[in-house]
Amino acid sequence: MTATSSAASPHGPALPAHSPFDLTGRVAVVTGAARGQGAAHARMLAAAGATVVLTDVREADGTELAAAIGAASTRTDAALFVRHDVSRAADWDRVVATVTERYGRLDVLVNNAALWHTAPVGEESEERFRTLLDVNLLGPFLGIRAVLPAMREAGGGSVVNISSTAGLTGIPGHAAYGATKFGLRGMTRSAALDVAADGVRVNSVHPGMIDTPMIAGVTGGGARVREREYPNVPMRRIGTPEDVARMVLFLASDASSYVTGAEFAVDGGLAAR
Repeated sequence: MTATSSAASPHGPALPAHSPFDLTGRVAVVTGAARGQGAAHARMLAAAGATVVLTDVREADGTELAAAIGAASTRTDAALFVRHDVSRAADWDRVVATVTERYGRLDVLVNNAALWHTAPVGEESEERFRTLLDVNLLGPFLGIRAVLPAMREAGGGSVVNISSTAGLTGIPGHAAYGATKFGLRGMTRSAALDVAADGVRVNSVHPGMIDTPMIAGVTGGGARVREREYPNVPMRRIGTPEDVARMVLFLASDASSYVTGAEFAVDGGLAAR
């Protein structure tokens, strides 16, 4: 799939014609897209020319963001919101059916939806562990399985699984969360081998400390969060959702056409230690 035109961006200059990052004509599904990292992914892909289908359980926030992306674009099909529980196979079937019936294709899946919870392993509950597994690991599995027929019909596609640095190294208090993110890392590698011959690429992104609502309870949130120095991070700063979204754009686009089964840390150097 080769881009042949420039993408008009509501957030900056249009990409040059024939840019490998141009997603004009592509259709992308981003889960957990109502806020935080997912919202940044949706905005970035739309700015690159993709039609973006945002899914989330936060219906009001998701609908508002889809409308804002559409209002900032010259395209009438820039964004659509669909309510979606990623842990339910029936919801995945409905999302894919909606996308293919409305747009006729599905090219990109960003498995971003996730829950974050911390507790020492001896204090973790079975219920919380199962909940994290359902959303963080079962959800992406159901998603990959659901989108494969449409991607094969389109001649290929890209799946981007949002894991974590907790999927690269052990972190105290992250037994449950880390298990799901290590699992997603392993599933990414195996799935990439399963579908490579179909032209479908599967890669994982591993964010570190990113300024999103998910971790606001730890960082305190607010504008000053990004102004602080973080001595435990080699680059001495917290990451932004846009830092991660730029990596997602790379993996969604033809710029990464020969990349599959790979993992990319976006963490200011944390995983390099």
